[in-house]
Amino acid sequence: MATFHLQEHIDALSDIPNYDIPDEHDFSSESPDRLLEAAIEAIADSSDAIQDNEVFDVYRSVLKHAPSLPSDKLSKLLDSVTSGLLAELEATIRDIESGDQNAYMAHKTPLEMFAFLLYWFSSVAEKHRPREDEDAPAPAKGRRGRGGKAKAPARVPRRENLDWEGSIPGVLALIAKVLRLQTQRIWITTGERDQFINCITRPAYQIAESEAYMKNQAIRQGIYKIICLSVKHHAQTLAVQITIMQFLQFWEHLSEPMAECIYLLATEFNHTQLGDEILREIAGKTFSAQDNKSPRVFARFLTRFGELAPRLVLKQLSLLLDQLDSESYPMRIALIELIGSIITELANTIDTESNPDQTKKQIAGLYDLLLERILDVSSYVRVKVFTVLAKLCELKYKFPKQRLEVTKAAVGALEDKVASVRKSAVIVLERLILTHPYFVVDGGMLGKDVFQREYDGVKEELQKIEGGIGNVMEEEKEEAESEAGKGDEEMDVDGEGGDTEPEDNQEGDEDEDEDEMSVDDTDSIMDTPKKKKPKKPSSQKLKPRKSQLNVAALTEEQAALTNLQTQEISLLRLRKKFLSEALNFIRLLEGAMEIVVQLLGSTHKAEVLEAMEFFRIAHEYGFEGAKEGIKRMLHLIWTKDNSNSTSEDGKELKGVRQRLLECYKGLYFDALPDNRDAKAQINRIAKNMIERTYYASMAELTSLEEMMRIMMDEGYVHEDVIAKLWQIYSLNRLLPGEQRRGAIIILGMLAVAKRSVLTDHVDTMLKVGLGRLGKTDLTLARYTCVALQRLNGSAKKVKGSLLDKTHRYPMDSPIFKKLKTAIQYPCRSREWFGLAEQVINTVFALGEHPDVFCNELVRLLTVRAFSRKPAAEREKEKADKGKEGEEDGEGGEEKEDGMDEDRAHEPTPTPEPTQEPRGDKDLGDAFELSQLLFVVGHVAIKHIVYLELVEREWKRQKDEKQTADKQAAKDNSRDNASKDGEELDQVAGNAEDEIGERIAAIRETELLYGPESLLAVYGPMLVHICGSPHKFKNRILRAAATLSFSKFLCVSSQFCDQNHRLLFKILETSKDVSIRSNIVIALGDVAVSFSSIIDENSNELYKGLSDNDPVVKKNTLMVLTHLILNGMIKVKGQLGEMAKCLENKDTRISDLAKLFFSELSTKDNAIYNNLPDVISHLSTGEHAVDEETFQSTLKYIFTFIEKEKQAENIVEKLCQRFRLSEDPRQWRDIAFCLSLLPFKSERSVKKLIEGLQFYRDKLHEPKVFERFTEILAKARMNKSKDKPDAELDEFEKILEEHRQQGEEDQAFERRVEGKKAAAKKRATRKTARKRVQADDDSD
Repeated sequence: MATFHLQEHIDALSDIPNYDIPDEHDFSSESPDRLLEAAIEAIADSSDAIQDNEVFDVYRSVLKHAPSLPSDKLSKLLDSVTSGLLAELEATIRDIESGDQNAYMAHKTPLEMFAFLLYWFSSVAEKHRPREDEDAPAPAKGRRGRGGKAKAPARVPRRENLDWEGSIPGVLALIAKVLRLQTQRIWITTGERDQFINCITRPAYQIAESEAYMKNQAIRQGIYKIICLSVKHHAQTLAVQITIMQFLQFWEHLSEPMAECIYLLATEFNHTQLGDEILREIAGKTFSAQDNKSPRVFARFLTRFGELAPRLVLKQLSLLLDQLDSESYPMRIALIELIGSIITELANTIDTESNPDQTKKQIAGLYDLLLERILDVSSYVRVKVFTVLAKLCELKYKFPKQRLEVTKAAVGALEDKVASVRKSAVIVLERLILTHPYFVVDGGMLGKDVFQREYDGVKEELQKIEGGIGNVMEEEKEEAESEAGKGDEEMDVDGEGGDTEPEDNQEGDEDEDEDEMSVDDTDSIMDTPKKKKPKKPSSQKLKPRKSQLNVAALTEEQAALTNLQTQEISLLRLRKKFLSEALNFIRLLEGAMEIVVQLLGSTHKAEVLEAMEFFRIAHEYGFEGAKEGIKRMLHLIWTKDNSNSTSEDGKELKGVRQRLLECYKGLYFDALPDNRDAKAQINRIAKNMIERTYYASMAELTSLEEMMRIMMDEGYVHEDVIAKLWQIYSLNRLLPGEQRRGAIIILGMLAVAKRSVLTDHVDTMLKVGLGRLGKTDLTLARYTCVALQRLNGSAKKVKGSLLDKTHRYPMDSPIFKKLKTAIQYPCRSREWFGLAEQVINTVFALGEHPDVFCNELVRLLTVRAFSRKPAAEREKEKADKGKEGEEDGEGGEEKEDGMDEDRAHEPTPTPEPTQEPRGDKDLGDAFELSQLLFVVGHVAIKHIVYLELVEREWKRQKDEKQTADKQAAKDNSRDNASKDGEELDQVAGNAEDEIGERIAAIRETELLYGPESLLAVYGPMLVHICGSPHKFKNRILRAAATLSFSKFLCVSSQFCDQNHRLLFKILETSKDVSIRSNIVIALGDVAVSFSSIIDENSNELYKGLSDNDPVVKKNTLMVLTHLILNGMIKVKGQLGEMAKCLENKDTRISDLAKLFFSELSTKDNAIYNNLPDVISHLSTGEHAVDEETFQSTLKYIFTFIEKEKQAENIVEKLCQRFRLSEDPRQWRDIAFCLSLLPFKSERSVKKLIEGLQFYRDKLHEPKVFERFTEILAKARMNKSKDKPDAELDEFEKILEEHRQQGEEDQAFERRVEGKKAAAKKRATRKTARKRVQADDDSD
């Protein structure tokens, strides 16, 4: 055949339809089977047959018309080409080995022809292989016409039969064999050899472009091998480098495979040049921030290559570090990962390095680079830095100094604005704790006190040793003063060095290095010979002799003491440094606890979960600050999100409540996996449950109750644990009062879910909690009453349901007898009021007729309070009470659980009488009167709830009766039934209305005004006591009377309307913080009952926001938040006072205010409608705040102005305000508010320009002009198409002109004022001269 030019044929394939084949076959008229079979047989007989034009043209014809041929023909062609190439390759290898040049040179053309056919076949196979996206659109075109799908059945079998993917590994293996050929002996010129290598390797590159193929391990390894062989044996480094860079530029899936390929080339083929060149080329590239695809691919390549070959990357790191300043954050992230991989590699091989100190310096520098990137502007980069640092914490070799720096950085990042960064910082802190190196003290625990004691002990021991050496040195110096010699002077210098001690504490010890230690050790060695004081006289005697004997003895003594002390001092200094680093680490983490506690309230689920995990780990390692975090975690039990979700990095996140339960179970309620017996495990769990109640607030107890309920519902609390709690509660021996109280608290919580926890132990509660122990420990009695209330079943009300599933007891039950005894027992402790409240609650929760019990109780307390007693009898009664208390406290458990402990914490002074005795006048006991009034008020408020239950019961009975009547009516004829049914429906509606009206009438007229009502007696009494503070000065009495008076106001609208102003008066005049705080809360309850009355006087309620006491202010804000958000009172321009709370120093108040405004923003235009009033309130008048507070407050409020229409209207209103204001402070405030608006629309800018006439004369004020400059910059940043650039430029010029004009006017006014003042001064002097002259004339 004619000479075969490989490159020409390859180029011709770019236009296959015009590719010229001399003897081309038309398979539409000829059968391809006969021609192909003949060609295959010829190749099978001899691979040289490929040079036959007929054979070669048949193969080329088949490939050219491949789309119209069955796939089995292509399969046969592939088999023939690969087998022929293999045979030709083997023949070539044999001829090369024989050394016959003519023989192996003859194989050049056949090899090129086979390579060409293989390349063409791979192109055909790739172009026509089946793809998922080809068949997908077919169903969509089905209804228009099926002509387009007619040929599909003919092509599908061909595509399925051609198993190209299965043939690829064999083809790649064949190409790899070809690449092992000594091509330089066949192709003399470099150009020809490169053409052949490019042709034979191009199928591999085409295959690599398919993501599906690259998922196949065999195909991927085959491609790696081909690339490596072409680079190693055929000098294709530059060509492969260009190809790989193109891959990275255009094929996203090849980033990691190419990194693996280069790693394979460097390790198995010992060729690192390609990797170096690619890294250098990447280092020199510039990536734009707008390019989203390319930087990500290169970043993944670098990351993977850094994981596989960190040593190779280290060589080019100095060039790659320029990418840390790249605009594209994925490249910066890749560099962060590279640095992490390099640090890991260096740290793991540090022991095998010839120069470990140099390696440590390298690692320290790399750590510094990582820590610098914590300040990166991209949150993704900051997250990646902490991710890498968390991995580095797992290194076997610990870097103490770097760990402390990482800890400081992580603690600082806890206040980052981005939640993902904060979460990553918490993870780093967790890893730092789990991998800490401070295992010497207390088995790895990190309690600060333990380390501090150990540090103080080492420091003291070191001071003793070094102090002794210093004293000896002083003695030696005194002895040596008479000897003037060089050696003695040197000894003095060393002695001074040995007497120096580094800083005791904190960071000072971190800077101690080994060089300082060695100096100190040398000083110690040289000081030791003079340590023995008895030698002093003898040394003085020997001094004149200066013999060699003294020098030898000195040397021996020095060596002996050196051996004893040098090692000990070095070890102590090292230990001191170690403990100092540990203390610094612990202090940093303890300081972070408060910030992590705040993260528990985050709205980001992943962040909350990590904060919980941090406190769990910190608690297990003994951090003192973790206890507060564990307590605060408890409130997360109310989190509604309890479903699993997926985080940003693809990890599954558990529900917050589920994770909280797991944490608490793991810390307190799970059996430990040690060898303890079952009894010890039960004791531990019961003890942990009880300890959760110690010093717990009401909110914490409520959250703990919900947790116990859930655990009980899930069957997690074992019966043995419940039995142990009952045993602790009823134990007849000395126990701390908190422990017994905790047991009944937990039992009451468990009973919320399962009533049977209490039903079998009612007698125990009555005997213990309401018996002798309860009389002396009123807190125990109170919690026992709370537990007794759970006996009613704690059934939740179903909205609209009339059923009452609660369990009630007859009034002759022993429970009520014990309750009456407990509340009537003479007591003068303030704890009695809490007990009385719970006793009444228990009666109303369990009693069938609680009104009977309360009637008797009120009568008895009234008789006790108003009965007349002689003074002697009263004194005797007091003495008897004290004696009874002592007897009750003696012996056994009563004394231990008595009020002595409670009184130690909260003294209860004996209340004074309401007035001094005068003659035969009656004298009442103020405390007993307080008890009566407290009970009366609480009975009144509980009666409202009881009336609701009565109403529901009446309606239920009516409903049952009506149901029965309807059923009976159905038994009659259908006509009668229909008629009666309509009548019954009307009667039912009327009956319900009648019941509701009757109950309302009882509440309104009978409870406080009925002739037979017992409570009616006490209404006027409460009004008199509350309205006469000058007569009734006892604090307890006034507090109880005010509280009861507030409850009476909730009962009847008539009573409330007549007396509510008295409550406002007390709020305004009372000096007792607790009274004012209670009144604020009570006003909220009154507003719920009679909203119209409070709404008319809401201004009085807002005054509580100006109260000096933070508790009153917080309660006022809380009540107003509840009332406003629930629509019970209307906002009438008072939001300014609530806005002041946003900048309150008390975080509880400021957080509550932020919550209020965020919730208010969800109401329709609520903030927008009240914004002008807020600005006026904070800017002018007596309520105005300073400018800094004004700006920070309004900056927060303006975040809720999101609608563009609202922003436009606000611009117009604020501009008009300039016209009415003359105070420069108001100008600055208005301009600041304008600068807070977004100015996203053209209309907003036009409104601002239209209002120029209102503020142009104010632009001379520097701050005002500065704000308008900010507005202009903000308007120009708007990217909308309608941005009025020309108008903005003109507006800027106008602003500048008016500013200059205003400044000139101000300067002119100042000059005029100055001239006026000078003229006035001259006139005054002239008048004075005239007056003097007139006086002289008169004289």
